[in-house]
Amino acid sequence: MKKPITVLAFCLLTISVSAQSFSEEIDLVQAIFGMEKKAFVASFITIEDEQEGIFWSIYDQYEAERKQLGKTRIALLEEYAENYDSMDEAKTSALLSDMMALQASTDKQLTKYSKKIKKEVNVKTAAQFFQIEGYILSKIRAEILENIPLIGEN
Repeated sequence: MKKPITVLAFCLLTISVSAQSFSEEIDLVQAIFGMEKKAFVASFITIEDEQEGIFWSIYDQYEAERKQLGKTRIALLEEYAENYDSMDEAKTSALLSDMMALQASTDKQLTKYSKKIKKEVNVKTAAQFFQIEGYILSKIRAEILENIPLIGEN
């Protein structure tokens, strides 16, 4: 699983092209990552046959929302990179607020869908979903943090 996450983080941090092309590149990276991620999730989660359709329908809803949050994350990383050398108090404060809001939204989304899976599928599947998504999210966050300079770092 490390390879897809590393590839995604690398792509997120190194793509520098025009806005439209950038957006298309992001869509492509998200699509590839999403397919690999779904296969990984499928290998981890055990679902009874009659619940499989319900779970994957909920999962697809989750993924659609997650991709939007991912685009927000990419935009924030791009803004951070563009302003890194010249961040004043106001810009740093704005970025900090945006980063905290994004993290809260991402965590809230995971909780929301875990509860939905618990209600509509079962608690074991919800717990597995929560664990694997939490793991993937943590790996992505760590990869990003390991590859960007800290504010004020020379």
